[in-house]
Amino acid sequence: MADDTRGIPQLELEAVIGFNGHVFSGLKVHPDREHLIYPLGCTVILRRIKDGKQEFLHGHTNNVSCISVSRSGRYIASGQVTFMGFKADIIIWDFTKRAVHARMQLHKAKVESLAFSPSDKYLVSLGGQDDGSIAVWNVETKEAICGSPASPRVAGHCLTTKYSNTNDCVFVTAGDGTVRVWELDVNNRKVRPTDCQLGLLKRIVKCIEISEDNQFFYCGTTSGDIMKFNLETSRLNGCWPVKHKYSQGVNVLTLLRSGNILVGSGAGLLSLCSGANFKTLKQVQLEGAVTSIAVRGEGQQLFIGTESAQVYRVTYDDFKAELILSSHRSAVRDVDILFGTSEMFATCSHEDIRVWHTSSYKELLRITVPNMTCNALHIMRDGTSIVSAWNDGNIRVFAPESGRVMLVIHNAHSMGVTAIAATRDCRRIISGGGEGQVRVWELLQGRHRLQETMKEHKAAVNSIKIKSDDTECVTASSDGACIIWDLVRFVRNQMVLANTLFRCVCYHPEEFQIITSGTDRKIGYWEVYDGSAIRELEGSQSGAINGMHISQDGQHFVTGGDDQLVKVWNYMDGEVTHVGVGHSGSITSVKICTNNRTLVTTSADGAILRWRFPHPVSP
Repeated sequence: MADDTRGIPQLELEAVIGFNGHVFSGLKVHPDREHLIYPLGCTVILRRIKDGKQEFLHGHTNNVSCISVSRSGRYIASGQVTFMGFKADIIIWDFTKRAVHARMQLHKAKVESLAFSPSDKYLVSLGGQDDGSIAVWNVETKEAICGSPASPRVAGHCLTTKYSNTNDCVFVTAGDGTVRVWELDVNNRKVRPTDCQLGLLKRIVKCIEISEDNQFFYCGTTSGDIMKFNLETSRLNGCWPVKHKYSQGVNVLTLLRSGNILVGSGAGLLSLCSGANFKTLKQVQLEGAVTSIAVRGEGQQLFIGTESAQVYRVTYDDFKAELILSSHRSAVRDVDILFGTSEMFATCSHEDIRVWHTSSYKELLRITVPNMTCNALHIMRDGTSIVSAWNDGNIRVFAPESGRVMLVIHNAHSMGVTAIAATRDCRRIISGGGEGQVRVWELLQGRHRLQETMKEHKAAVNSIKIKSDDTECVTASSDGACIIWDLVRFVRNQMVLANTLFRCVCYHPEEFQIITSGTDRKIGYWEVYDGSAIRELEGSQSGAINGMHISQDGQHFVTGGDDQLVKVWNYMDGEVTHVGVGHSGSITSVKICTNNRTLVTTSADGAILRWRFPHPVSP
């Protein structure tokens, strides 16, 4: 956290919508069978299976890259990525206390994989491609016992590690052309590898699973087959399936108590195979590559995480998938909350618009437009439609309940539609484009009419706000200008200039002032009447401010940007009252609901965070 936020009260984080499906084996079921554990950005989320209630483990400074849960459930270990030349943190969390038990640093740039020993005594960590080493840690003393290069010189880098089920001194690592069985000598602080001979096979191993009796271990490969090794002799026992290999590789393996194997493939197929002959018994097709399989209890219930940021619940008996958690898989561009309530909000991203129920954070509707990116959206004040701006230059209007296309304005802007807003009477749409034009569209019964094109901006229009009486609007652009337009005569009323790329602008509810922000990290107050500067605040110590919204009473406003901090400001004092820490990507947009109870923020890592707004309107 930046220095200027120390001592400032923190915002209360109520819920997080998001799941990082790119972390292999990142979804875990805690041994208490009550919690799902998964990373999102730099946060580790504990989600109660029964009611979806969330708790958050904050401590990482960058994205979490791997996660492991000890067999007893007492500890959770998480590793992160960092920048070249820096060491990446490993944090061991005490699950009961929800606190940091130990923080260790050894690996450079990235921690690739983690595994606890069966008695929770040791933790083995594997560094990423730029590090290439393994380390064994004593969990109790929080110190490294020993380390070693993970791969032989002739092989590629290691990708995964797995501890023995019964022996604290045996674990396996595998990766690009390397499979090794390691023996830990604690007294001499050494670890000794035995290389498994692959013969003529050239394979990249992505996952390892060890049988309950420790006799065999299995390696899933990018070639779409599974290699079986004898753990004691380190010899290859075979490679299956011979003919019908798994499309796009085997990403994750899980051995069940029955001896059967669950296989998750890069093509999104979850298969149940016989442990004896690898014959497929059951399978189900999911959206996106399968990256995690978490088994609850004896295997009656399975939780499957995919690269499409979805989590499915699969029952073992009928092998049917139920979607229990969904989120955007790429940067969320904009958010809007339904006027007059905080029960529903909409977000947009690459290819889709999603409508969410606020209190249960469940996805109510998904509108998909393949291969297009929605840059901005606006829920009409009467709640009858969602107006959206797309990078193909079209404006699309959808019904919020069915997702039906109500209207498409083709070629609205030549370089994509970058900003959009609708008047309070729901009869006109104001759009801004990448070429800098501002256009006013009249909505008629089932059709539209271009009223006016206003051409003064020289670069993309990033934000549009309309005055409450619909006679005036203000547009913020990357050309360093904010223009106040007359929507009756379609001429410029005032222009505000600054040495910045304006990202956001807001009218004060009394509409005598506007506030602006952008890449210069400054928050500017301006007089609407003559465009003169009133005051300037230091909005951030690092990075642009991308999102800004003001409360209905005008007493507070919220900002968010590249510093990943949500800041609540007192409008008159110009001071930060609360800070929200939780995002691990640049904040892209912020919105306060009309009753001042809920604040929703979105970020470039695909996360949507819901906060309790600290200044509710007094009844």
